[in-house]
Order: sequence, then C-alpha cells, then structure tokens
Amino acid sequence: MRGRHMGGPARRLYGLDASRRQAPAGDHRGGLPGITDPVLRLHLLAAVSAGRRAAVMMDAAGSWLDFYVLIGYFAAVVGFGLYFGRYASSTKDFFFGGQRFAWWLIAFSGISTTVGSYSFVKYSEAGFTYGISSTQTYLNDWFWIPILLLAWLPIIYFQRIQSVPEYFERRFGTPARIMATTFILLYLIGYVGINLMTFGKALQSMLGWNVYTGAFIACVTVSLYVYAGGQTSVIMTDLAQGITLLLVGLGVFLAGVWHLGGFDSFWSLLPLDHRFIFSEFSAPDRFSFIGIYAQDGLANTGAFMLMNQGMMMRFLALRSVKDARKMAICWILVLAPLAAITVSGGGWVARALMENGELQTTASDSFVHAARFLCYPGIYGLVLAALLAALMSTADTLINAVSAVFVNDIYRPYVRRDAGDRHYLWIARLSSLLTAAIGMALVPIYMRSGTIYQAHGMFTAAVTPPIVVAIFLGVLWPRFNAKAAMATMVGGGALVLLSMFPPFDRWCIAPFSFGMGPDSYDFMRALFGIVVSGGIGVAVAFATKPQPIARIIGLIAGTQKDAMRMFKGAGDINRTPGSPAWLRVREDASLEASPEDALLPAEAMAVMTANQGDLLYVCDRRWWLGGLRSIHLRAARVAPDDCVHISPQAMKDAHFADGDTVYVEKLF
Repeated sequence: MRGRHMGGPARRLYGLDASRRQAPAGDHRGGLPGITDPVLRLHLLAAVSAGRRAAVMMDAAGSWLDFYVLIGYFAAVVGFGLYFGRYASSTKDFFFGGQRFAWWLIAFSGISTTVGSYSFVKYSEAGFTYGISSTQTYLNDWFWIPILLLAWLPIIYFQRIQSVPEYFERRFGTPARIMATTFILLYLIGYVGINLMTFGKALQSMLGWNVYTGAFIACVTVSLYVYAGGQTSVIMTDLAQGITLLLVGLGVFLAGVWHLGGFDSFWSLLPLDHRFIFSEFSAPDRFSFIGIYAQDGLANTGAFMLMNQGMMMRFLALRSVKDARKMAICWILVLAPLAAITVSGGGWVARALMENGELQTTASDSFVHAARFLCYPGIYGLVLAALLAALMSTADTLINAVSAVFVNDIYRPYVRRDAGDRHYLWIARLSSLLTAAIGMALVPIYMRSGTIYQAHGMFTAAVTPPIVVAIFLGVLWPRFNAKAAMATMVGGGALVLLSMFPPFDRWCIAPFSFGMGPDSYDFMRALFGIVVSGGIGVAVAFATKPQPIARIIGLIAGTQKDAMRMFKGAGDINRTPGSPAWLRVREDASLEASPEDALLPAEAMAVMTANQGDLLYVCDRRWWLGGLRSIHLRAARVAPDDCVHISPQAMKDAHFADGDTVYVEKLF
C-alpha cells in the first residue's frame, strides 16, 4: 500500500525524467549501475526520488523565486488598493463603498475577512490533530441566518445605522452608546495588534525575517491602501485576496490528494478517528462539540455577524437589502464550507503524508510543511502570498472599522458636530493611520506574553457575550429597555471577567462544562457569559418599565415596512415586480439643484412598474464591475427623450461618462 502511494503520482508531480526512470538494467544512465533486480531498483529509485524531492523542497523554502513572487504580490495588492482609492470621495465612500456593490463581490470580499488572522495555521493544526471535525467552526453559522436576514439587515440598512454604537444610542440612549463604543474599540484595536504580530511571526517562520520587520511591512502595506480608499479599497483588495486564498488553499489540498493517488487513497491513510465530521460531545476538553458550539457557534459567530463593525460595513456597502440577503446566504452556505476545506485541508493532507511515511511535521507547522512538500519554487511563493493575504484581509477590515467607529461615534457627535464631509474624510484617513500605528506599538507587548492567543481568547470571551446578548434581545424583544441593556453589558461583563480568576472559574463555569475539566473553561466561559448576561437582561427588563413602541419603530424586528417608509421619505412603498430598463445616460445641468433626482422615459417607467418618487439603482451595464460604477437616485419627472437624465454631481459620483449604457432598477 505504501509503495503504491509513493509511486506514479509522485513522479508526475515532481517531473522526474522518464528516460532515467525507464533505463534498462545495467545502463548507467539510470543512475543505479550494476543493479539488475527490478524490485530492488524500484525501491532504490523511490529512495533517490525522495532525496531529490527533499533537496528541492529545502531550496523551495524562502528561495529567491518565492521571495520575488511574494514581493510582486505585495506590490499588486497595494497598487490595486491605491487604484480603487479614486472611488472614495466622501465618508460614505470611505466607510461604506458608496452602498453600490453587488452581492457576489461582497460575498467573496467577506470570506477573505472570515478566513483571516491565523486561520490557516489554526485550522490546519486542528485538521492535523483531529481530522475532518476541524470544519465544525465554519459550519455552525447557519442558525443565525434568520436573525441576520429578517431582522438585523433591514434595521441597519433602512435606518441608515453606520455603527453598532449608533444602534445602541438610538435604541437605548447615550450611556449605552458610550459603553458599547468602549468595548468595541478595545476589542478592535487589540485585535489589530494581534494580527500585525501574527503577520510578523508568519514571515519569520516562512522566510526567517524578524517579527518586527514583518509586522512593520504589514502595517505600512495595509495602511497605504486603507488610507487611500477606505472601504472601497478594502472591498476590492479583499475580493482579489479572497479568490487567491480560496484557490491556493483548495489547490494545496487537491494537490495532496492527487499526489497520494486519489481521494480513496487519501481517505484510507487518515486515522479512523479523523474521519468524523463532528468531535465527541464533551471530549476532548479543548475540542469538544459542545465547547466549539458554545464559543464559536453562539458567541463568536453572533459577534462576527451582529457586532463586528467590519462585517457591518460590508453589509452596508451593498446596493440593497435584497443583495445583502443574497450575499449572506452565499457567504454562509456556499463560501464558508469552501473556506473550511481551504483552511483545514493542509492539515488533513499533512497527516496523510505523515501516515504514508513521506513527511515529518508538527501540527502547528502542518500547512506550511505540506505546501513546501507539494509545491515547486515560485508556486510555494504564491502559497505564502495566500497565507499572508488572509492576514492582511483581516487587518485592513479592522483598521477601517476602527476608523468608522472613531469618526461616527466619538469625533462627529462629541468633538466637531457640524463640519463638512471633506473634514470628516480627512479625520477618517488620519485615524486609520493612527490605528495602524497603535496596533504596531502593541506588538512588543504581545511579544512579551507567552500565552497571547489564550489571553486574546479569554478577552474576546469576556467582551462578546454581553454585547451579543444586548443586540439579540434589543432586536427581537420590544420590552428590552435601556436599563436592561446597561445591566446586560456591565453586569454580564463583570461576571465573565470574574470567572477568569481562580477559584471563581470553577464555581462559575464548572456547572456549564458538561462534566469536562478545567481545560474546557476557555470554551465554556462563552456559554456562561451568554446565560448570565441574558439572565440579568431579562430580569431587569421585567422589573422596569418598557419603552414606548413609537420610539423604537424601525429598530426592532417586525417593523420593516415602517422602516422602509422612513428610508424612502415620501410616498407609498411600491413592491410591484418589474424588470430593469436599459438606457443611455445623459448629464442634465437642470438637475443641479436636485442631484438625487433622475428623469426617465415613460416606457422605462412602465417596464420597471415605477412611480414618481420611487428609489432607483442606476448601474453600468458591465456586470463584472460588481456595481463599482453605480448610484442610487429617485424617479422624478418624465425625460424628454429615451435616455436617463442625471445631474453632473451624480455623473461624477457614479463615474459615468455621457452616453454610457446603464441599466436602471427600481428598488421600492
């Protein structure tokens, strides 16, 4: 069996010369003079091939060709981001990409944020150690779909909510906004530093660079294109990086399967306990089903979808709630399972190669070593680029998110309320640079800690459950009021923090650990936090007076139609189905006083079943631009010809040229 796995596929993959493999007995060209036994020759040739592969692999790690590929990738990402920075001319563009993008583009961009930080290393390690069950963390998001699609997305979109703290103020008042801002900024800024440090460590292990050098390179690279283009640059660069990391991660997995002789051979080499989709319910302590479900499925996934400012800005960059729902479904049900294979497959292949006697590695190095074994120089550099893309795509989202929270929740309401948009855009760019600098300054602090990942996990477990519970109850339960929200965040956060110190950890978390030992506490602390935060919030809500319904219309589930009317501003909600109209665009100076209006032919209005005052989406005819050249307008009076007429300002914001072919779609 092992001889078969080391046979033909290995020779095809590494391109050994056919004439040398097929040299007749006694022919010195085969490299094995005087050996006539064909079986012995076969085994010796396999050994020679393995030695040659080892030499190639040693040269491949950090070779000049890999270095050039890596530098070229960095240059391409920065250039890509700087190019699309020209589409950011306002704070709406900088933070939300102009709310113009198509669902498929944001779905790919969002998956590169999901597969971020140390995902490749972390999940390949889990895949190497535990097998197929390493995909659990990417497959337990589905039950959040109804809350996201039917409640949260309509609220933030139709109420034009720009940040999570803003929602807290409008739903619960200023004290709740301040508390939420404090928690979220601490979380995001600390996470920026961790990502930069992780980037530096990745470069150190792969290329031998100093950690601070790698972290500084990441800081400068990400800062350049985030400063230039904000969310637009982040979305477009993350689109490219998302596609790259999916292709490369899947490529490493498929190359390993092919090298081993096919899926059946790969599957047979995995240990039996590595072939199950789920781990044991309450074992082992650090990788149990219930522990992963509590920490990741309940707390972290809820935080990522409802609290994470970076993902909230992704949702708000979409052109409509309908597209946001399409994006969420594609992201959670299609791309997330692919991402699970992408980040875990290297560990699976490394374990199969080790079981086959071809590779010696550790769990933490499994992805890098498997990629090094399977790839030529240059291709290995592309794999390294994909690994670093996962790191950059998380860091850029976090930096842009911190900038959004700072400007919209601190600077604009409390420092300078009535400044012009260009001033806020300048502050946003400056705060992006400061965030990156603070994150870089945190790297030496994190480097002095030997348990940084465990400390970060404990910190996020203390932050996310109270805020996730507050958002969850605030969205779904009208009786949940300001006092209950404050009690949930302050009381729940305090109890979770208390549970980190002995002997309180045993007293608090052991009843929630399902019989597991202290090693499970880092996971089960999330369940404890959700239960105590929810219990405090529900108790205080029942003990205090609820808010008037009229005050929270549009901020709770079940009030979507009212929110749509508020969003539209005037007129009835027109939800009659229609078809897009294809027209040429004309610049009309008469619309300078009303730049949000558009004039359309009567025939086009009939095709769309649109009425005067309806909201429209005007987009370049080229679908593959993903809405990059588009704008939202309002149907006004009938056009004098068969073109759509828009104002000069709208032409500039949409990046149209006079006479371009566009399609016009009625929203409602």
